[in-house]
Amino acid sequence: MEIYYGHPSREKLVGNIYRGRIEDVVPGMGSAFVDVGERKSLFLSLNELNDGMLEEKGFKPWQARIPIGKILHQGQMITLQVRRDGIGTKNPQGTTKVSIPGRFWVYLPTEDRLGVSRRVESVRDQRRIRRLARTLKKPGEGMIARTAAQWAKDDELERDYRLLVESWERVLAAAKTAATPRLVYKAMGLVQTVLRDWMGPDIAEVVVDSPFFYDKIESFLDYMQMAEHKERVRLHKGPEALFAKYDVERQIQDSLARRVPLAGGGSVIIDETEALIAIDVNTGGDVRHRNQAAAILNTNLEAATEIARQLRLRQISGIIVVDFVDMEDPAHVQEVIEKVQEELKKDRVSADFVDMTGLGLIEITRKRRGESLSDMLENAKFEA
Repeated sequence: MEIYYGHPSREKLVGNIYRGRIEDVVPGMGSAFVDVGERKSLFLSLNELNDGMLEEKGFKPWQARIPIGKILHQGQMITLQVRRDGIGTKNPQGTTKVSIPGRFWVYLPTEDRLGVSRRVESVRDQRRIRRLARTLKKPGEGMIARTAAQWAKDDELERDYRLLVESWERVLAAAKTAATPRLVYKAMGLVQTVLRDWMGPDIAEVVVDSPFFYDKIESFLDYMQMAEHKERVRLHKGPEALFAKYDVERQIQDSLARRVPLAGGGSVIIDETEALIAIDVNTGGDVRHRNQAAAILNTNLEAATEIARQLRLRQISGIIVVDFVDMEDPAHVQEVIEKVQEELKKDRVSADFVDMTGLGLIEITRKRRGESLSDMLENAKFEA
């Protein structure tokens, strides 16, 4: 369903917090460039300034046309976080709306808000979590409950919150003594992030082929107070490589193919362009239904499921336009739309059905989280 890819020569910056110095303020763009001691400066736009920075200068967050030059100036030192890695020649993007993810919470030290993951469907759990959060959080800070919070006890939720507050206090202490641009908080690595975000009661097994990472995983689970999950971590041994045994390499290559076959004989064609992602659905040889309308509906429903999966697998983001096979029955059209919406809800990254155009094309948007899988693998091949 998903691939998380890391390369030793391309360490991700997303989540890192820096003490940086404003290099340049560009009023016409409503933005600034911030030197943080990395190869590229961070691009910081006006809408990524937290409310506290605006109010400190006498502005209200909802005001229109706030001049960025009145808030930031060249040479100024600020604390900011990387929200998005650079793509191609673009600079990484920064934000002063800091967020520190834990096992059960995302802690927002500069935003006064409270939220619960949309995946927490139980109203009882939502109320319990919100009630506890209100007793924990201080004015001016925010908390978002993650999906795993619904399975946690109150004392576990409180402990996770305390750890996040301590992390932020260490950031403030490090930033206070930083006279030059430097890293003050390093985000978790790929392995730790996957475990923190995915390890829950619905995960049956974690298989790793490196003794080094096996030991690191066990230590990490102890640190995160997730020791109860250690029995599900297994070290792969034997002459056959882990990826070969589970046919992972072939599946990765298949995930880059332009044509994706559907079980019923149809197919989905995916073309990635600079402006948008174009997806075309074809019926192919679906002969399981007696009439054409049923065959078309079946193909479109299969495609709706597969397209949502491919968006996650390929880490596709931005604007996606899908040309489903034309349907004459309005009830069939609505059924396909509902299937698309249902499948998009399963995505951890914000992905939304937007609309159906007059030409019958379905528009989808998916939040950008960095490079697509094809870009990452192509860059890794080039660097290797």
